Amino acid sequence: MLTARQKTVALLTLCLLPLVPGPAQAAPSAPSAPSSSAPSVPARADGARIQRRPVVLVHGYNADPGVWGSLRSDLRAAGWTDADLFSWGYDTHQSVNEVLSGQLAGYVDEVRRRTGADRVDIVSHSFGSLVSRWYVKFGGGAGTVDHWVSLAGPNHGTSTAWACALWDQACRDMTPNSYVQKNLASGDETPGAVKYATFWSTCDEVVNPDSSVPLAGAANTGVGCLQHNDLLGDPGTKAGVRAFLAS
Repeated sequence: MLTARQKTVALLTLCLLPLVPGPAQAAPSAPSAPSSSAPSVPARADGARIQRRPVVLVHGYNADPGVWGSLRSDLRAAGWTDADLFSWGYDTHQSVNEVLSGQLAGYVDEVRRRTGADRVDIVSHSFGSLVSRWYVKFGGGAGTVDHWVSLAGPNHGTSTAWACALWDQACRDMTPNSYVQKNLASGDETPGAVKYATFWSTCDEVVNPDSSVPLAGAANTGVGCLQHNDLLGDPGTKAGVRAFLAS
């Protein structure tokens, strides 16, 4: 259990650090509409566009879709278009299993309907990793997700979440040995035919311990000493995400 001083520091970390300034990329209620100024993308020898799976970006606790600006730019430069990229916005103070995973399932279904894709890729940051993992493991996502990525996800819980667990359901879900954590860890941590990857830092001030991020059966990549939010814009991490999604 944390001391009073540690709880104060952890609370400030959870409430303030996950906020990364940036313009929202999509309204929370529906997938973002394709941009009329989407950049050109690679084409096959016959001139046809190289098809990409849609990518659904799931932000973390106390954040919004604007955190994905840097990764979206990198993915566009690598051949994805705005019509392939969807940033889901949601209320991060609600329950992973009772509310948020179902909302994400509905969002993914709408992305698939709009794009005609059978499967999507999911890239999640921090708390978003728990929401998307629950969807994949228990909400039907094993049949609709091809690649799943976690950036600094508290996949086995984080002690810093105790600082706000008394009044916030999402924080309770992030605490070690919570109902959500126990169920996600039960049996196979990476079920189905989904390809899983995690990226973790040795200097993460939000996820404690750092070893909470990697999952058995996933491609687990250490990115060095980066702060929690720095993984969102780190060139090496973004390159790793791009390569994994293209695999």
